[in-house]
Amino acid sequence: MNQLIECVPNFSEGNDMNIIKLITNEIESVDGVKLLNVDPGKATNRTVVTFVGNPDAVVQAAFLAIKKAGELIDMSKHKGEHPRMGATDVCPLIPISNISMEETAKYAIQLGNKVGKELGIPVYFYENAQPNKSRNNLSVIRAGEYEGFFKKIKLPDWKPDAGPAEFDAKRGAAVIGARDFLVAYNVNLNTTSTRRANSIAFDVREAGRVMREGNKVNGKIITNPDGSPKSIPGSLKSVKAIGWYIEEYGIAQISMNLTNINITPVHIAFDEVCKKANERGIRVTGSELVGLIPLKAMLDAGKYFLKKQERSVGVSEKELIKIAVKSMGLDELSPFKPEERIIEYLLQNPADSKLISMSLKAFADETASESPAPGGGSISAYLGSLGASLATMVANLSSHKKGWDEKWEEFSKEAEKGQKLKDELIKMVDLDTIAFNKIMNAFGLPKATDEEKKIRTEAINAATKYAIEIPLQVMKLSFDSLDLIKAMAEKGNPNSVSDAGVAALCARSAVMGAFMNVRINAAGFDDKEFVAKVLAEGKKIEEETIKKEAEIIAIVNAKIGI
Repeated sequence: MNQLIECVPNFSEGNDMNIIKLITNEIESVDGVKLLNVDPGKATNRTVVTFVGNPDAVVQAAFLAIKKAGELIDMSKHKGEHPRMGATDVCPLIPISNISMEETAKYAIQLGNKVGKELGIPVYFYENAQPNKSRNNLSVIRAGEYEGFFKKIKLPDWKPDAGPAEFDAKRGAAVIGARDFLVAYNVNLNTTSTRRANSIAFDVREAGRVMREGNKVNGKIITNPDGSPKSIPGSLKSVKAIGWYIEEYGIAQISMNLTNINITPVHIAFDEVCKKANERGIRVTGSELVGLIPLKAMLDAGKYFLKKQERSVGVSEKELIKIAVKSMGLDELSPFKPEERIIEYLLQNPADSKLISMSLKAFADETASESPAPGGGSISAYLGSLGASLATMVANLSSHKKGWDEKWEEFSKEAEKGQKLKDELIKMVDLDTIAFNKIMNAFGLPKATDEEKKIRTEAINAATKYAIEIPLQVMKLSFDSLDLIKAMAEKGNPNSVSDAGVAALCARSAVMGAFMNVRINAAGFDDKEFVAKVLAEGKKIEEETIKKEAEIIAIVNAKIGI
């Protein structure tokens, strides 16, 4: 499996996009990386860039970007709302897939040493790349900012981890590290007061606020026995926050870093800021995402707000994202485009969703063409998705049926199951055609030498096995949908019982059609033990499907009555 890490460098330039383009050109010049997002901020005079790739390529791309930023950005002239200390202010590496945090930290250290040695920029390591816990926190390292580092860097405790112990007036210093996925998120307020915004930030951030006598702003700081200031913790774990005024928008914001969205998700942070702002007579008007966000975070937010309305959460991915955007006002300051802000959407390969991206007519036309794919396997998967979709529709109609208010949650859970099945089956539409193309490509490999023949035979066997497994998975998913379909026929909205019946017919056809594809692909496969096992499993699923479908149709016919 390929290792994948994300890099999110923050450059101290947010107004001159020509400079940013020259920096991102360096990133895109490296094979093995993909630029995902460029998010400039005028008031902060800072741009957050996101790219992913294999570790070696990411290190090289980050190095080139840091080098170019140092050439183009003059920190002695920089002004901005966000804390900063260098042209490339911070450059975190984040493990995405098939790589540990420990391995990622090693790459961060490799990058930092390269920057320090070859570019002569002072480098500090942070979070998981920094073994010294007294200086692994970004805010602690950056304290004093650019202006204060001329003196700070000379202190023995603040000798850089890499590079010279001389502060570079033009390029500043860089902080390079490895961390978990972080969501940078700003909440908009109907005030221009930075002080009031900060009060709300202190209410919610994990670090809280310093404890003072009489709880007054200018009250004497209360200290611990060791002389350190006591603090009142904020209400949200794994959240860093400050308040600031953004001249570009004419409003104050709560600027947050959500360092662990499994502990404090975006929607919880939003609601808590709303609550604390309201207590201070201030209203939240919307919010702003800086950089990218995982798909799950948006889906969880959509479900959270639907549950608060006692509405079914078993709706499409697109609808959940729409609810999340509208509920948190993510489109208040600028349009929120999911295809540009959600990581998984940016990483999608268009070739993997060619068929399901088509219109119904185009898909039918493509099927009817002289090309052998899409064929019966893809059609079987699509039939299965339609069966699951119909069952989900009945569940959603039942959840919102007048007089069934006490049942909304029960049907919501059923609809959620249906959406999951539908989504998995939809993916199989393209995967079945991809599986067919793999076989054709394998047969097209050269066979002039013994080595080429060996490689070709291995490729054919691997592609054939894959082409057997895909329709078998279609069978399993379609069979699983029958339990939901039966439940909807029995207890769902009676006005939609015929829809449950059609769903059962779709599921039955999907199972039987997919089994035909399993059998024809298995016919010439050399692994007889594998073939016997698959055929036995497929036969059992087919028999159980026919039985279940008959039970559902009997229920449907009895309820229709004529």
